[in-house]
Amino acid sequence: MTCERLQLRGMMSRRRDSESGQSMVELSLMLVFILFPVLIGAAEFARAAYAYIEVSNAARAAVSYGAQTHATALDTAGMLTAARNDYAFDPTKLTLLTSSYVCNCSDTGNSVSCSDGTACSGAHIELTLTVQTTATFNPGFYEPFLSRSFTINGIAVQKVLQ
Repeated sequence: MTCERLQLRGMMSRRRDSESGQSMVELSLMLVFILFPVLIGAAEFARAAYAYIEVSNAARAAVSYGAQTHATALDTAGMLTAARNDYAFDPTKLTLLTSSYVCNCSDTGNSVSCSDGTACSGAHIELTLTVQTTATFNPGFYEPFLSRSFTINGIAVQKVLQ
């Protein structure tokens, strides 16, 4: 019996030696199917975050242009041009959603009419400009459970110089 056991142990060790790389091959194949989609998802998330930053920066560029004077606060075409010049992606996909301004008293913060120069007694009127931009973002890889395009909004607020 001891001779048979030795032969059996020899056969088992040879079998284990011939299958020693099988688990490594299985692991590498599974990593391709698991790791690749995770990396693609991370890259798409990074692209979407970058697009959001770009839309927000375009809104800041538009509000910076509009906050120069009272005349530029009304120039929506100039604000749109400033926003599109700052936008790193396709500028035709960027639009100026709204641009609005509000007049407040500098001492109380109460809203007043912008045309009434005497509305704030003892204080001056501050003009605050708000610009909202929007753009469409198309992911590089289409996922069946996600939309083919997303709308990204940016907003910026700044006081207009007197």
